Amino acid sequence: MRAPDASWIRRERWDALTDEQQESAPPLCPDFVLELMSESDRLKPLQAKMEEYIANGAQLGWLIDPFKKRVYIYRPGMAPECLENPATISGEPVLTGFVLPISEIW
Repeated sequence: MRAPDASWIRRERWDALTDEQQESAPPLCPDFVLELMSESDRLKPLQAKMEEYIANGAQLGWLIDPFKKRVYIYRPGMAPECLENPATISGEPVLTGFVLPISEIW
């Protein structure tokens, strides 16, 4: 059982769950996950956690390191991508039309 800092699940997947499943921790991996590093976090364990999300069905993952101003992007079948001090991050194609203005977080 994992709990990302933020996540998103497609409506059709959410609606397929019972009311009871929706009221507790749903028995599925989100389509999108976000982890935001804190000062006590270590990069390697968070990277392993992101790989686990992708292996279990997540279609997009963002690991945000606000201290080094890096964003690691995870997608199935691809090596993680590292963005250095990006102004924005696009959620395409999983989060259609969503763009996070991350420069405001730095």
